[in-house]
Amino acid sequence: MPKALYPGSFDPITYGHIDVLVRAKKLFRPLIVAVVENPRKTPLFSVEERKRLVEEALREVGIGDVGVITYSGLLIECAKSLGVDVIVRGLRATSDFDYEFQLALTNRDLDSDVETVFLMTAGKYSFLSSSIVKEVARYGGDVSKFVPKCVERALKDKYHSKYHS
Repeated sequence: MPKALYPGSFDPITYGHIDVLVRAKKLFRPLIVAVVENPRKTPLFSVEERKRLVEEALREVGIGDVGVITYSGLLIECAKSLGVDVIVRGLRATSDFDYEFQLALTNRDLDSDVETVFLMTAGKYSFLSSSIVKEVARYGGDVSKFVPKCVERALKDKYHSKYHS
């Protein structure tokens, strides 16, 4: 079975991410989740916090046998260093496709031995993004339908400390 890497910022991980991960796990072994440290973004959670939340969320929903790492730099270099055959990318709506297509073609130009596979998230998560989850949580809304309980708690703690210190 091919070895795969599922990269993302996961700021924070959502049920949409988990849905893609569950389906990717059926196709690839081993599957490694790579939490991206992207200097162009200003994440709510540090890379270490995001890695811990991914690990906790996977335990909470009963998903084992998935590695979780952090990385910075070129994704294709991370993939090559891990010896993976496939990069898994999740797609929600057509708006994701243009950007993901550009990334996939660039990665293919950098290393044609690593394939990119796109998996569509379930329809019920097609609107869901980490940004929307953070916005709802920031104003005290209920995010329990969107994220595991450990993530919901982390969001409450983060926003409480951010706005009440």
